[in-house]
Amino acid sequence: MSGAPQRHHARAGTTEPAGVKWSLIGLALGFVFLFLALPLAAVFTEALRKGGGAFVQALQEPDAWSAIRLTLWVAAVAVPLNLVFGVCAAWAIAKYEFAGKAFLTTLVDLPFSVSPVVAGLVYVLMFGAQGWLGPWLQAHDIKIVFAIPGIILATVFVTFPFIARELIPLMQSQGTEEEQAAMVLGATGLQTFWYVTLPNIRWGLIYGVILCNARAMGEFGAVSVVSGHIRGQTNTMPLHVEILYNEYQSVAAFAVASLLALLALVTLAIKSLMEWQFDRERLASADLPPERPTAASPLNRVTP
Repeated sequence: MSGAPQRHHARAGTTEPAGVKWSLIGLALGFVFLFLALPLAAVFTEALRKGGGAFVQALQEPDAWSAIRLTLWVAAVAVPLNLVFGVCAAWAIAKYEFAGKAFLTTLVDLPFSVSPVVAGLVYVLMFGAQGWLGPWLQAHDIKIVFAIPGIILATVFVTFPFIARELIPLMQSQGTEEEQAAMVLGATGLQTFWYVTLPNIRWGLIYGVILCNARAMGEFGAVSVVSGHIRGQTNTMPLHVEILYNEYQSVAAFAVASLLALLALVTLAIKSLMEWQFDRERLASADLPPERPTAASPLNRVTP
């Protein structure tokens, strides 16, 4: 009889009694409820406190609609830029050896260690009216700070590590053997990336894009510094929430905040779906024998 509990603990990967397990699970669930679920429920409750009509009216207000459009537009520009940078940086760091590789890796992590407010101040120092390039920009009637270009630049800065950081360890673990085999078969660099590298990294790439998009829509600190808080022009959704709350329009503020929270929940659902699909494919591929090159393989159809 004593062997059964030992086998159970071996399968569970731990030797602690059941009380410890349930205590840890209860602690984790309590933390999630207290610091995540309860505040999220409070946001939606406050947004609907005066009914659905007031909620819809707050979202249809011109300044709120402008903030929503600007938030989606900034994310639509920043995410593709970070997609290109993330893939290129991950490819260079994971597949090549060169002088300054460690320095480049450190630069990729820089936005994680620098306050977003500091990042915004750097752009003001560079492109503001009294900044390094300010006089030249004014002479050519180019506006960056307190305009949409500055918001996009600040958003790109705070979000560019997400895709690269998802792809670098993934590409490093895969090595370069498959790419080298493709080149031996006569594939070009673009064909190698499209037929070999991209299928291997697609789930990590999608996961990084989801995280990057979520951060782009919710960024506050850097955007607050460079936007100028111009209503109807340079206010994103987080900035619009702050303005409404400071003006004691709590229902309208929580209505816009609930829309941001809803976007976050949709992002979380997509992320969970991607992880489930990835695990499903990984388990399915583990049950199959290794695939051998055939005449129908795309790489075998590549001509030198």
